[in-house]
Amino acid sequence: MTHATPPPVRLPRTLGALRESGHVYRSIAAEVRENLLARMGEGVPRFPGMHGFDDTVLPQLERALIAGHDVVLLGERGQGKTRLIRTIAGLLDEWSPTVAGCPINDHPFAPVCPTCTRRAEAQGDGLPVRWRHRDERYGEKLATPDTGTGELIGDVDPARLAEGRSLGDPETIHYGLLPRANRGVFCVNELPDLPARAQVALFNVLEERDLQVRGYALRLPLDLLLVASANPEDYTSRGRIVTPLKDRFSAQVRTHYPPDLDHELALLRQEADLPEGSVVPSHLWESVARFARLVRDSNRVDQWSGVSVRLTVAAIETVAASALRRAALVHEEVPVARVCDLAGVVEPLLGKVEFEAGAQGREASLLETLLRRGVAETFRSRLGETDLGPLSDRFSGGGTVESGDLVSATELLRRVGVVPGLAGLIERAAPETEDGPPTPGLAAAVVEFALEGLYLERRLSKDIAPDGGVYRF
Repeated sequence: MTHATPPPVRLPRTLGALRESGHVYRSIAAEVRENLLARMGEGVPRFPGMHGFDDTVLPQLERALIAGHDVVLLGERGQGKTRLIRTIAGLLDEWSPTVAGCPINDHPFAPVCPTCTRRAEAQGDGLPVRWRHRDERYGEKLATPDTGTGELIGDVDPARLAEGRSLGDPETIHYGLLPRANRGVFCVNELPDLPARAQVALFNVLEERDLQVRGYALRLPLDLLLVASANPEDYTSRGRIVTPLKDRFSAQVRTHYPPDLDHELALLRQEADLPEGSVVPSHLWESVARFARLVRDSNRVDQWSGVSVRLTVAAIETVAASALRRAALVHEEVPVARVCDLAGVVEPLLGKVEFEAGAQGREASLLETLLRRGVAETFRSRLGETDLGPLSDRFSGGGTVESGDLVSATELLRRVGVVPGLAGLIERAAPETEDGPPTPGLAAAVVEFALEGLYLERRLSKDIAPDGGVYRF
């Protein structure tokens, strides 16, 4: 991959000019260590986009990187392992020199592949230099059972043999992913899924820092940082990582889900990609975040499997999509999500949760119950201290209010009538409200949230229908 932005023209383009510039050759371990320590000294973020790891995961990872260790990250699905690994590439120098045309990105001061060694001897200070951006120095492979040693390490190139080269010529080798990641960071995702034979091929890379390709008498010293991810169950119980490979990873770092609601919300807002034009009030963001945490804590859910942050992201995106659907069908100008839109998230999420055996046949009911609990907790947090007597009095004389995902905001407000203190309710339930009077969509979202809270607190009744419900006293 070539970086979209070309390197600055001031950078040296030959080996001689590189020497005259005062450039200092550093190993990858030293490069990452020095840049990490510099950022720590400056107080700038080292791993942008990570939430909830500051006091647990990141200190362990920083110690490993400072020590120059290869790392395996252990964690259940959806804990941000791959995202964290990708941020490590940001600790590399922005631009790094390599021998132009080298398949394994040799440093001009220390070429190791046979072709570059020969070129350096022949061209001397005229050896051409290419500059690679840090984005080009990150490689990644999702381990699968069909991944072969040749894909990772390399194999004989039949095309070069056809040119007349001998089978023992090291220049007939087609290098695999690992040597092509030389002088960079390489990630193996889901390491336990790598076949045992391919895992064995990593032994020399991790310990001796060289490659062995078939029967070639070739010692090719590599300079790279190898980071892997794995599920703890695979890693410790099913034994799918061969023991010698475990031993060669110098550091093991355990990840986890967001430790509290604030981190859950921050991560959700960062990862969610809402459909353009949709508006999701903050009380619904919080309800979805609380729902995810309740699912993780449920004894009906398989805790070994985990509950991915992707569940939370998919839920809030579905809520926003439901609001857009309603706006298109009932001709609302601004699609604002409401509590009724939460009903549509349960069925799509069933495939993201592994349940215990005792919950079979009741999976949807279980998620619906936890979703209602998430809304109830949010209601108590935001409106629990608010006097909602004037709103509940609306039903004391036998009145009813029907809501649903095809009831427009204007129609819902008409059915409810005047709500004393509505501005205060909006301020508490959706404090992100912009300056000026609230839109009908936001007002309807907060009113429906209040009605649902009263129902969940058993201060109102509700006749539940597939597309909504009728609130009554």
